[in-house]
Amino acid sequence: MELIVSHPRGRPVVADYLDADPEAVRFYGRHFSDLNAYRSKAEDVDARFDRQTRKTAAAGLTVPPGADPARLERFVEEGGYVVTTGQQPGLYGGPLYSIYKGLTAVRVADALEAALGKPVLPVFWVASDDHDWEEANHTWLIGVDNELHRFALPAPDGNVTPPLHRIELGASADESLAAFVGHLPETDFSGPYVDAIREGFGRGGSLPGGFHRLLHGVLGRFGMYFLDAAEPTLKRATRDFLLDELGRAAEMEKVLHSTEKELENAGYGVQATIMEGGINLFMEGPAGRERLYREGAHYRLRTSGEVLSEEAIRDAVEADPTVLSPNVMLRPVVESAFLPTLSYVGGPGEIAYFAELRGYFEAHGMEMPVIHPRWSVTVVETKIRKVLDKFGLDIGHLDRPFHEVATGFAKEGTPASVQDALGALRGAIGSGTGDLQKAVTEVDPTLKGPVQTLRNQTFAALADVEKKVSQAVKRESEIALSQIEKAQLHLFPDGKPAERVQNALYYLTRYGDAFLDQLSERFEVKFDG
Repeated sequence: MELIVSHPRGRPVVADYLDADPEAVRFYGRHFSDLNAYRSKAEDVDARFDRQTRKTAAAGLTVPPGADPARLERFVEEGGYVVTTGQQPGLYGGPLYSIYKGLTAVRVADALEAALGKPVLPVFWVASDDHDWEEANHTWLIGVDNELHRFALPAPDGNVTPPLHRIELGASADESLAAFVGHLPETDFSGPYVDAIREGFGRGGSLPGGFHRLLHGVLGRFGMYFLDAAEPTLKRATRDFLLDELGRAAEMEKVLHSTEKELENAGYGVQATIMEGGINLFMEGPAGRERLYREGAHYRLRTSGEVLSEEAIRDAVEADPTVLSPNVMLRPVVESAFLPTLSYVGGPGEIAYFAELRGYFEAHGMEMPVIHPRWSVTVVETKIRKVLDKFGLDIGHLDRPFHEVATGFAKEGTPASVQDALGALRGAIGSGTGDLQKAVTEVDPTLKGPVQTLRNQTFAALADVEKKVSQAVKRESEIALSQIEKAQLHLFPDGKPAERVQNALYYLTRYGDAFLDQLSERFEVKFDG
């Protein structure tokens, strides 16, 4: 198995940030390659966190099997830090990049602990308060039949969108789970993973609960800790922070719009749309988890239209702190308010919207964490490498629609003698009709048109012959094209990079811990200075 490792680049502002372009770096404050950036950020963290606040943060963390509980004590007593990453829960663990994010955070934390001489914990934030069921309720897997399958759970109630942690999985969960497991190979490694998803994703469980359980088993032995967005300690500790955001909503909107204009002036454009009157908070209401909007001196729930006073919101949060939650812009700020965060590990989409957040962090009295890109991996199994080598293809050849791949292969597969003959004939037609045009023009200039028509018709007939030759080559190459199509399916399922589509259990059940160990080894982290 071959692992091709790189940082995903994404939008121009992200690509420029990765390249340490000063024009982009200024939106982030610091660059991830500079060790002094983390030292500087540590000073900001130490000014806001003491032993007690670190103790509160530690109380909110889950220590999975394999992680060391004693590290939490050192973290509190020695003034430690965290490197965070996070993801919305995904069915059966979701796509591969969740694993890549987690292992990148582990390696960044390890490198910083060695450099700074203090405990640095990797923490995975599970966004269980997210309400996008349609995004979280499905996964893709190339099954033992070598075909791509989509597995999904129906929405329990299409009229409301509660946070994911509120949704209990019903009978359909058992049916989907059985089908999914049926497409996994039975190997020496598959048992514990199958047990984990059966216990976590069956009837009576929840998407966040199953996601937690699976990732605990995958990442726990690497020292990863977990924080659930709906964890009571976190919700109680950040309740006043969220209510403060409510009262400062108009001010914060101006801050974000200011950065938005700076990005536009720099040529990068808007990375995340700032809604007029929108507050970066969600509240649970009649329609589920609903975005809050300013409505004069009151607040309106976007979907149901219910209007609430500030007092009513405060009373609801006092009774149950979990009813109020941050949106995608505020969530990293809340995270840094609760955890002594040095760095956040994100994918290209996340890094793009972080470009809008530096001023927003500062308006909350803190500096933005150092944004570190996750590692991206193209996994080339031995069987796929054999196909690529056999037909002289590189991975880029397959990153396009298959009909284009097949056409290109047929053209390249045409015998040289046929290509030479077609090329010679094409040249002869061009040269001959050109000579004829000159000759007939001397007799009658109007004859130039019929000769041009002859030229066009001849080239069209030749193109038809070339097409038939290509089709004949394709017919002769059906077995080869079938092998190439399967290779493309593994590298670009559903036309996208595998890390964004393929469920991680495809590799975990086939290769077990060896797959994770190879990833960890390749995710090398080094700093300048």
